[in-house]
Amino acid sequence: MEVARRRFADVVVVAPIGRLDHGNADELERVLRPLAEPSGDAAAGLVLDFGRVDYVSSVGLRVLMIAAKEMRRRGARIAVVGLQPVVAEIFAISRFHSVLDVFDALPTALKAISAAAAAAYGSPAVSPST
Repeated sequence: MEVARRRFADVVVVAPIGRLDHGNADELERVLRPLAEPSGDAAAGLVLDFGRVDYVSSVGLRVLMIAAKEMRRRGARIAVVGLQPVVAEIFAISRFHSVLDVFDALPTALKAISAAAAAAYGSPAVSPST
C-alpha cells in the first residue's frame, strides 16, 4: 500500500492508495502511530484522505479505531474525507461515522479541525509532502 503524507500547519493529511486489509493494514498503522501518539511527530489533527481507497476490511477498521482512540485521548481531532461508495457503505454498516468525522472534501475537514491548517491549504507556499 502506498501512503502519501502532507502537513498543513498543525494537521497531517494521510492518503493511502488501494485496499486496506490484512495484507497491508500494518503499513498504514506504522504511518499513523507516531502521528496519533503524544510525541514529537504528533499532529493536532489528522485527516485520512480515502479518495483512492477502494476497500477497508475489519483489520483496516481496527487500525482506524486505534488511531482515533489515541488522537482523542490527547484531545486531537481525526477525520476522513473522500470515501468511495463501497468504503462509505462499510463505514455506514459498521457505524464508523461515530468513530471518525466524515467530510466530503479536504478543505472542509481542514477548516473544521484547524483554521491554521485551512489557511495553509490555500497558501501557495505549502510543501506538498512532509
